[in-house]
Amino acid sequence: MTNNIDPSPEQFSQFKSLPRDTEIMMLNLIELKQNASYEDQSLIISGADAYKRYGVESGPIFSRVGGEILWRGEPENVLIGPKSEHWDIAFIAKYPNAGAFLDMVTDPAYQAIVFHRQAAVKDSRLIRMGSSAKGESFAT
Repeated sequence: MTNNIDPSPEQFSQFKSLPRDTEIMMLNLIELKQNASYEDQSLIISGADAYKRYGVESGPIFSRVGGEILWRGEPENVLIGPKSEHWDIAFIAKYPNAGAFLDMVTDPAYQAIVFHRQAAVKDSRLIRMGSSAKGESFAT
């Protein structure tokens, strides 16, 4: 199983090559570890508790760059997709532009606390989405 916790250099480079001046939404799907795995084993807490620490400590940085949570839901069932996928957390975060997201993830204060996310997450998906016109059906 591949654990997708941080972007690969190629993925991050591709993200940075996209327009930075348009509003973006980031779909987040998170599977948490039963027990967080801190490198120095200084904390013995659940993955859920470690992710809560990440949320509390990253929240002010997220707000400062203009981020907001558009939607948060509780995953109940994967109707289409691999049976092995299980998500504990799902939400869509909106940023005023991709530059704001980059400002957040490169901020030294964020870099100092992202280890909580890395300790908490077993697997994840982070998908950048732009806006499109509303349509009458799924295809438009």
